[in-house]
Amino acid sequence: MKLQDLHVFMTVVQAGGMGKAAQGLHTSQPAISRSIAGLESVLGVRLLERTAHGVEPTEYGRALLEGGAAVFDQLQQAVRKIAHLADPTAGEVRVGSTVFTAASFVCAVIDRFSRRHPKVTFRLVTAAAEGLHRELDERKVDFLVTRRFGANPGERLDFEPLFDEPLVVAAGIESRWARRRKIVLRDLANESWVLPPGESAISSIAAQAFAASGVDYPRAAVETLTPEVRMSLVVTGRFLSVFPASTVRFSDRRSEIKVLPVEFKTGRTPTGIVTLRNRSLSPVAMLFIEVAREVAKELR
Repeated sequence: MKLQDLHVFMTVVQAGGMGKAAQGLHTSQPAISRSIAGLESVLGVRLLERTAHGVEPTEYGRALLEGGAAVFDQLQQAVRKIAHLADPTAGEVRVGSTVFTAASFVCAVIDRFSRRHPKVTFRLVTAAAEGLHRELDERKVDFLVTRRFGANPGERLDFEPLFDEPLVVAAGIESRWARRRKIVLRDLANESWVLPPGESAISSIAAQAFAASGVDYPRAAVETLTPEVRMSLVVTGRFLSVFPASTVRFSDRRSEIKVLPVEFKTGRTPTGIVTLRNRSLSPVAMLFIEVAREVAKELR
């Protein structure tokens, strides 16, 4: 089996057709067909089937696609390791994270890491949980830094917990609630809230907290997933919002925000490192994880 043929097969699947793959690889469609036919001859199975929308991998093709991604990933990791051996202070780290965790904890880790290793570059991908796991499966990121939802991260994944944290209710320092020493959720039910969308994980946890306190989840005056937008509204003093504690702690606007003395009656959800099981990480990625452990230890 030739690596070039494997690369051609993966490109065809990604492009959805041999013609588009030929354009992307700057070659002819007959050459693409010969590569696919050669793979099918070596393996003795059919790898692709034609549909009304182009070509799709068969069951055998999907197995080869998964293995091919692992092969090229390992080659890429080997190249990175060689680069690290040549210059231990340089390299690239690709991190996947949710918007909340990226804007707080991950940025704190990058700040500390880059002070020690200024030549290292970072590629930070933010998305919802489903999108992040797809990026990890396709080896487009080295690992994820995210909250764990559910007891089991999956048979193909490993999860290393770094810290767990509560949700907090935040107000601007000019808010009338900022001077109160004792508050229960019921007191805040009719306030103006800026909240993440109802389908988001943070919103789901917050809704459980309100339910546990016997209070209906508040109606959102403003709904947005972006924590920076919610903070900008909170600091006006007119709105309340819910954040993971680390989001407020690491925010550059924390001096304008007051965490209200409200207790959420829910369990804490751990945040940690998600990796593909049995996947080798580059030395610089491992260094990043070590720094993440340091920052997490201070949080605990």
